[in-house]
Amino acid sequence: MAAYPAEVAEFLEAHPEINFVDALMFDLVGTAVGKRYPRRDIGKLYSSGCAFCAGITTLDSLGTSWDVFGIGFSDGDPDTVARPIPGTLVPVPWAKGLAQCMIAPENPEDPKGYWFDPRAILAQVVKRFEPLGLRPVVACELEFFLVDPERGPMGEIRAATPGFSGRDSAAPRVLNFDKLDEWAELLSDIDKACRLQGVPVGAASAEYGGSQFEVNLGHVTDPVLAADHALLLRRACQGVARKHGLLASFMSKPLTGQSGSGLHVHVSLLNDDGQNVFDETSAQGAETLSNAIGGLQATAWDALALFAPNLGAYRRFEPDQFVPVNTSWGPNNRSVAFRIPTSAPEDRRIEHRIAGADANPYLVMAAVLAGIHHGLSNKLDAGEASSGNAGDSMDPDMPTKLWSALDRLEASEIMATYLGAQYPKAYADIKRAELDAFLAEVLPREYDWYV
Repeated sequence: MAAYPAEVAEFLEAHPEINFVDALMFDLVGTAVGKRYPRRDIGKLYSSGCAFCAGITTLDSLGTSWDVFGIGFSDGDPDTVARPIPGTLVPVPWAKGLAQCMIAPENPEDPKGYWFDPRAILAQVVKRFEPLGLRPVVACELEFFLVDPERGPMGEIRAATPGFSGRDSAAPRVLNFDKLDEWAELLSDIDKACRLQGVPVGAASAEYGGSQFEVNLGHVTDPVLAADHALLLRRACQGVARKHGLLASFMSKPLTGQSGSGLHVHVSLLNDDGQNVFDETSAQGAETLSNAIGGLQATAWDALALFAPNLGAYRRFEPDQFVPVNTSWGPNNRSVAFRIPTSAPEDRRIEHRIAGADANPYLVMAAVLAGIHHGLSNKLDAGEASSGNAGDSMDPDMPTKLWSALDRLEASEIMATYLGAQYPKAYADIKRAELDAFLAEVLPREYDWYV
């Protein structure tokens, strides 16, 4: 039997109830993929790694391989070895006898990883800040809906209705404690699960959608870890919801007439002395903040296909919905794309509000940091801050459909510079193929419109 590392031996001794361990990573759309190992083989996992197809992060939402750049069929679908990430072995409290650990694939030809692995792409973008003497400090906020697992007659989903009150599931009741109380047990179980798994969850709040909630994550100095946290939170929410007989949906716009769900990214930058370079009371703070926002403005629409990765995600972008429809910025204003939340000067940060909750956090974080780095490197200016309602009109330059956003991403020299020369086209090709497959079958609404 292969020897356990110390952390594994200690974990198994503390958790005799564990029978299986999921060795997992996250694919292109943020779905957990990997292998489930019986307890007796955990030593093999940690000594030899986990082998599976190298191109797993190029699969679409249904797990289809489209052979982009010859990955999948043309190359014979070779295996790679993925190894456990230290410190990630934790219980899975919504499943009896189960634990999990995160794994990272190794590319024998390139220590930086595979060029098509979103986690490796983010890691390389983060490294670009080292020559600047800067460290990003980041956190994510995720919104989601609780959904009834039983579909409607046309296959539509329905917001979950609280059992003991029977309130209208479409009523917003934003920031309402009654709404939190109705779902208190489920939300408490999400909090417990995340804390057991080392995911730094914070406040939970009732959002505008009838069964919509938001859970905040703590700020960390490792953007890759922050993206891990976002994906682990999504997995925990979905697992706990299933245990309660519900679904947790992170679709950007799951219900017509109700608010969409966002993935908001908070970013500040620390210099080598640990000072926040966005602190506007310092000599260069205001200029640095303006440069960073200017870069986000310059790259926003180039990266929109990463922030809004599917057909339905574009329904979220409407004027007067507290969803960005232009590249405005401003302090303490939820109608802008790049909000400066109220804080002490030393905690000054940018809240990037464009991405939907169903976007891949690795790619979202990579695009956000790429924009900031681009703005700092080129001394871009953000222009005047917006006041009042900045979201009443759409930017005519904004791609408003998935296909136009994919064209924009593929043509973007800036995104190719940061994400890798091949990646924008590879991503666009995968998403185009996914869209074609989605539209290949007759949709129920077509009969209402055209029969």
